Amino acid sequence: MQSLLRVDHLSITFSSDAGRHTAVDDLSFSIAPGETLALVGESGSGKSVTALAILRLLDPRANVTGSIWFREEDWLKLPERDMVARRGRDAAMVFQEPMTALNPVMSIGKQIAEGIRIHQRDLSRAAVRQRAIEALESVSIPEPRRRFDDYPHQFSGGQRQRILIAMALANRPSLLIADEPTTALDVTVQAQILDLLRELKQRSNAALLFISHDLSVVAQIAQRVAVMRKGKIVEMATCAQLFANPQHPYTRSLLAAVPTMHSDRNAPLAATEIPTAALESPLVEIATDHWTRAAE
Repeated sequence: MQSLLRVDHLSITFSSDAGRHTAVDDLSFSIAPGETLALVGESGSGKSVTALAILRLLDPRANVTGSIWFREEDWLKLPERDMVARRGRDAAMVFQEPMTALNPVMSIGKQIAEGIRIHQRDLSRAAVRQRAIEALESVSIPEPRRRFDDYPHQFSGGQRQRILIAMALANRPSLLIADEPTTALDVTVQAQILDLLRELKQRSNAALLFISHDLSVVAQIAQRVAVMRKGKIVEMATCAQLFANPQHPYTRSLLAAVPTMHSDRNAPLAATEIPTAALESPLVEIATDHWTRAAE
């Protein structure tokens, strides 16, 4: 199947008075229409920086090399004006913390409508409002017409996350990027958000790049998983392959750190110190659709 998004040899570095830091190092992956790829790894592994680079939302001082192909265009080479036209229309992002991503002094309806108006300039004000209400309805916000003029603080945490999803999907993008969308939610609301993402993705055949550090969540939603460590992909496989037969020592360490009903609460979590050789060795295919470094 032809890729919707293809990231080739992406590297991202930041420079400061303290020196130069590499956040992402020679990263390559692709996502097909209708597919869900999860990027997993601990904080600081480069997951969110990768997502921001795809949408060209990084600080201009970041040095980004490689290519990010969306259909037939390399988004890293587009002028900013052209990228603005594609951001939110072709690809959109659900950010991790709703209270930071949402404007606290603007009603949620106006915030959704603003994004629609930017990309649908031929729509009347009434049509934009109706599209925004439909977006709220699609994510199961109760009484969306009445709540159009309410503010973010008037909604629960789970509802605010739904509003962010509504904003991202209002222009019906082909690619949705969800950055830790369930982290701050309790398990019941978390399950509802995952069900919602699955339903909306199936309805529109959109591709989903799902970013998380929680492997139990990833197991519920992803078709393929890419495990990141220090800016590199150390293992990539189908979800079933990764959980049944993890090959890289870091992947095994992550899986071993997931608590179960039988876990010893007094025992330390599995160590995540991985030998340098296990990060520097080449990524090789050990089975169909299963890639790893330092395969054993």
